[in-house]
Amino acid sequence: MSVPLQRLRSQLLARNRATTAAEVVAHFGAVQAQDYLGALWAVGLRMRSAVERDVERALAEREIVRCWPMRGTLHFVAATDARWMLELLAPRVLTRHRARLQRDFELDARTLRRCRTLLERALRGGKTLTRPEIYAIFEDAGISTRASRGLHILFSLAHEYLICFGPRRGKQPTFVLLDEWLPATKPKPRDEALAELAKRYITGHGPATVADFAWWSGLTLKEANEGFALANVPDEIVTRTRSSLTANLLPPFDEYTVAYKERTAIIDPSFARRLNAGGGILNAVVVMNGIVVGTWKRDLRGTSVDITVAPFRTLTARETHALEKEGARYAKFLGQESAVMRV
Repeated sequence: MSVPLQRLRSQLLARNRATTAAEVVAHFGAVQAQDYLGALWAVGLRMRSAVERDVERALAEREIVRCWPMRGTLHFVAATDARWMLELLAPRVLTRHRARLQRDFELDARTLRRCRTLLERALRGGKTLTRPEIYAIFEDAGISTRASRGLHILFSLAHEYLICFGPRRGKQPTFVLLDEWLPATKPKPRDEALAELAKRYITGHGPATVADFAWWSGLTLKEANEGFALANVPDEIVTRTRSSLTANLLPPFDEYTVAYKERTAIIDPSFARRLNAGGGILNAVVVMNGIVVGTWKRDLRGTSVDITVAPFRTLTARETHALEKEGARYAKFLGQESAVMRV
């Protein structure tokens, strides 16, 4: 069976979907989530039946959490996985960034310790604060947050396991103390954590290479090889054949497109620039039987969602029908009455 068709199954994009948001996230190990609304759909489309508030409820009830576990990038992770994953991966990210924090933002160890003390005091007792509220605390203490300095302060403190995202307040994300928000869990020894991460990656993304795993996790190639060996990752994943057509509307930064170093198995290289126009922006994509065949955008209009598709080739009538069914599922997820598909 082809790599794309195998990945449809491991990525829960075929019929083997999960029942809860926590199950989806734990299956992958981590689900990229810097595009918050897109990430909600990334989880929801892999569930048998879901609406947007189901995924947000899982976040509010602390079943999953949004944090920076790897590569300095926001992900959803299962609440029970967050601590060991941060302990394994976050220090290396902070180490790589320390020189830049000092050079470009004048954030030395003393300044960051002051910020930690201020924020810990302000959040203690289960409090939640938005980014502007946190910045105001720092500014009142004479610590400038201008020119992205505040964002890098929060980035640093998150990688020291002080904070993570809490529930949204309206449309504003909030921050909480990680130790108060997440359940206490038993630490994993390094080898156990490395093996578990490799196992989750290949189960949720395979077939994939060691280089893909290193790219996704931020580990060195040597560490990635070690993880594969510890997890006893098989050379090949065998799945059943399928004859039905699978159409997917994937959000920006979806695990199906972003979690691999090499992506030629799922997209013709001549279309790669339309998937990623530069600057790290990965567009929302249309996938047919595991192959990226176009991009799409949405526009909410009253009780409907308009979905505009920019295909890389002419879609067949059967493909268009399958896409319309997926659009209807997306509308239901958003709580809209209908979807208008424009191809």
